[in-house]
Amino acid sequence: MVTKRALIVDDSKSARAFLSRILTKYEIEVDTAESAEQAIEYLGGQRPDVIFMDHLMPGMDGFQAVQIIKNNPRTATIPIMMYTSQEGELYVGQARALGAIGVLPKQIQPTDVSKVLYQLKLIPDRRTDEQRSFEAVPTGERPAPAGAAPPALRVPATPAADEPTVAGLPATAAELRTLIEAIVREHSTASRRAITAHFDEQAARLIENVRGAVQDASPDPLLATAPRAAPAARPWGWAVAIAALIAGTALGVLWWRQVEANRALGAQLTVARAQSESLTTKIATFEAAEAARAEEIASGVLASRTLAEAGLLARALVPYGEMPLANDRLTVVRDSLAKLAAGGFRGEVDVTTYPGRFCLIGNAAEGYSLAPDDTPVSRCDLIGNPAFDGTRPAQRESLAFANLVAESRRESGGAIDVRVATGNADDTALAYPALVNGLTAAEWNRAGYANNRVELRARPAP
Repeated sequence: MVTKRALIVDDSKSARAFLSRILTKYEIEVDTAESAEQAIEYLGGQRPDVIFMDHLMPGMDGFQAVQIIKNNPRTATIPIMMYTSQEGELYVGQARALGAIGVLPKQIQPTDVSKVLYQLKLIPDRRTDEQRSFEAVPTGERPAPAGAAPPALRVPATPAADEPTVAGLPATAAELRTLIEAIVREHSTASRRAITAHFDEQAARLIENVRGAVQDASPDPLLATAPRAAPAARPWGWAVAIAALIAGTALGVLWWRQVEANRALGAQLTVARAQSESLTTKIATFEAAEAARAEEIASGVLASRTLAEAGLLARALVPYGEMPLANDRLTVVRDSLAKLAAGGFRGEVDVTTYPGRFCLIGNAAEGYSLAPDDTPVSRCDLIGNPAFDGTRPAQRESLAFANLVAESRRESGGAIDVRVATGNADDTALAYPALVNGLTAAEWNRAGYANNRVELRARPAP
């Protein structure tokens, strides 16, 4: 037997998969295209027996594709069936005028597809034993055996979906909710269709059996005046009635089990929605806290409690190109030393300078400067801090800072010893953003400024 082939053109992956399962049931091979342009390219080397064309797609729409196919002598004879959510005689008339043989609704039913295939003689007569009407269309999975528990709702159980983390969170909680609802909706729709088709088939068989039993039991009017012979025993009539009763009972049981399965599925959906809403709240709280802390760090103002938790006495930010231990940083150091002296502190005070990494333009000969805010990071001439890397520790201290340290040592009688150290550039106060397309110099230099800093830590004497 020659294998028939169909082409499905639709930008929706789920719609292509659903229609493919229906056609595959009729032993028709299926090729798919995500766009009208892809379908035109496919027809350059292939010739399917029928094309199912969606109407609304990005780029070229279905009507334009039908017109191109029908204007090509090589593909003009291929039957095209439109399927879309558009309704009305005007739309059907437009589709037929362009060359389509008909229009199917977007929510395609298996019986609609079988009628089209039968009319195109792509499947045998439905009245034969090879193809019965009302036969259930498989939905991609075998139906669960009687008494089996309903399938559990699958929700990704990764740590990112259970608890919010910095690097593993979903993009938005709305995506998680949409995914769950899509799975449940597809499962419920497929189950209803399968059960309805199965009930229709069983009902048709029962009706035919009962009609035959009634016809056999009714006397022929032409023989009503003839002498009646003794009725022959028909024990099989009772057997048919009993079989019909058993089949009806079985159908009722199956229907009830499906109702219970749908109820359980609804309960699972309710729980999943509640979990999704809880996760959304946690994400919002976490992001708000992180945004507040990043703003504090970038502005150079941290609450004393936050500093204490980090083991810091004080922190001051250094603009790019300025000497770290000078200008307003002297005020931070002076105030910190005064507080320690007033409290009778004895020990060492570490003053550590950390270099931030900036997005810069320029060159080594003429010097570097901060790139304009809208400059893409990929266009930066240098990511670094030559103003810091090219200096010795002593060059980062102003004369006023050296005088301040000497004054503090003298006034405390040597109880407070100030030591200057250089910190590691990898020890950041604010993480640098990921290097992705669209990242600007403003976003990168915001983190560079928060990391170009001076930190004071007090170490009491033992």
